Amino acid sequence: MAVLILPQKLAEIANRAAELPHGGKSAYLKEQAALLGISVQTLHRRLKADTVRTPRKRRSDAGKIALSLEDAKMIAAALMVTPRNNGKQLMTVEAAVDMLIANNEIDPVRMDKETGEVVRLSASTICRALKHYRLHPKQLNQPDPVNALQSLYPNHCWQIDASLCVLFYLPSKQKPGRSELNFMDAAEFYKNKPKNLERIALDRVWRYVVYDHCSGCIFVWYVFGGENSENLCEAFIQAMQPKADRGRFPFCGRPTVVMLDPGAANTGYGFNNLCSQIDVKVQINKPGNARAKGGVENGNNLVETQFEGKLKFLRIDSIEQLQEQANLWMTYFNGLKKHSRTKMSRFSAWQKIKPEQLILPPPADYCRELVVSRPESRKVKPDMTISVGSKLYDVRDVPFVMVGESLTVAKNPWRQGAVRVQRFDENGQECWVEVPEVEINEWGFRSDAAVIGEEYKAHADTPAQTNKKELEKLIYGAATEEELAAKRKAKALPFDGRINPFAHQEQALAADNRRYLPKQGQQMAYNTMEVREQVLSKVELAKLLKPRIEAAGGNWGEAVKTLQRLYPDGVAASQIEEVFGRLKTAGSLRIVKGA
Repeated sequence: MAVLILPQKLAEIANRAAELPHGGKSAYLKEQAALLGISVQTLHRRLKADTVRTPRKRRSDAGKIALSLEDAKMIAAALMVTPRNNGKQLMTVEAAVDMLIANNEIDPVRMDKETGEVVRLSASTICRALKHYRLHPKQLNQPDPVNALQSLYPNHCWQIDASLCVLFYLPSKQKPGRSELNFMDAAEFYKNKPKNLERIALDRVWRYVVYDHCSGCIFVWYVFGGENSENLCEAFIQAMQPKADRGRFPFCGRPTVVMLDPGAANTGYGFNNLCSQIDVKVQINKPGNARAKGGVENGNNLVETQFEGKLKFLRIDSIEQLQEQANLWMTYFNGLKKHSRTKMSRFSAWQKIKPEQLILPPPADYCRELVVSRPESRKVKPDMTISVGSKLYDVRDVPFVMVGESLTVAKNPWRQGAVRVQRFDENGQECWVEVPEVEINEWGFRSDAAVIGEEYKAHADTPAQTNKKELEKLIYGAATEEELAAKRKAKALPFDGRINPFAHQEQALAADNRRYLPKQGQQMAYNTMEVREQVLSKVELAKLLKPRIEAAGGNWGEAVKTLQRLYPDGVAASQIEEVFGRLKTAGSLRIVKGA
């Protein structure tokens, strides 16, 4: 039972303890705890809880940034030069500071008010300053903000995602005694037992979830064989087809846009051929951008938790039976469960689709034929046209098209006489551009045709983005974006090459007085080659020097006598100029009779 202590008594004890000199407080509190019949620890807790403590005095320099903005920009700019494409920082803040100090680019110091000593700022202080200025690499490397996505009407945008059913597998073929749904035991199937997974690889069940972005309708289709083009096309076709009981399951029709993750099945010919023929734009999201299709990700979670989690209570003998149960669940969930965004059931929201927005697809068999009908390749002619069949089509408004380029062309079954060409936008996403048939006016000239395009809006730059652009200009010493682009193209060095990244190393080695004694070793045996200078014979000297001496006006006969007398064995090639000088002098002398 807790001892009752009046607040006045606690305040009296606290005030008295505060007045005692150093060393006397502990003995006083022990004495008071004994009188109150409680432990010293309990007394400390009661004093801490029931007394008011004087708040800690705020430092006089609190909130002040010791690092200047100019130095912070230089440090952040140096760190921007080194990161890898995956965002990993290869240079620490401390290393960058050492490099810049060694190159006399920054001076990150502060003065100690008590001692008057100039102290270098610590790495933690510099990091706090970078965060204050919004120049820290973690701030600069944050992903750009994204726009909120919206769809204009039901069937405007579908999101499709395939997922492996991690809970169960189902034999694709009838096996006596093992035809029911099998749940995967974690003790039997895990990474250290790959043979168990290989044994049931073809029996594992995959689900394809189709999510209508506007209404929130969920369509699930179960398949064997994994994530491949055939299963994707079949799930897509089944989602588009009108259902047997449209009164209870109205969801059907062709979407305008379909969003998928990158993958061989999603980007292959089969699915893209189907979509191109029925006028569906395929939007492949960037790798790792799960936010772009968060709706279908949540749809997978709903299927797993609301439907698949209950299958253990049933006997499932085939994938057809599994799909029947899924159809029943979809009818219930889409028809009765309210969506948090629309405040109505998913089918009720989908029913708001207008007649002109509901485009019914061709029959399933015809859609499967479109899967295997590949687009054709056509070369762009000098007049910016392509020929398909007996008709010409104008492609001059196709983005980035060139004369002689081969374009992938597909017919449009929804519009007679129209074809589409395959292109890729600035994000690398595939899109199809409709091109018109060439029309000739009464004067024989071609008429222009408009091509449907899209508008893209960008967010205003965040402070981090603004700083990032300014730092890039600082790195390359550019005043404008055009100048920056020119320097990048010219492969200009950061900071005009004035920063020596190894200056601090050179300075450290220059200040290091350590010397190492040479170790005794053994000379390895190696072959030597004697190199001798070429020796020119008298004949070779005569061939080289006679034209030169005669050209200088000398007497070659007298020069020959001197050559034979002074150089009977020849001379080294390096001495030829010396020999020429002597022979020239001898050849210019003549003996005069009577002299």
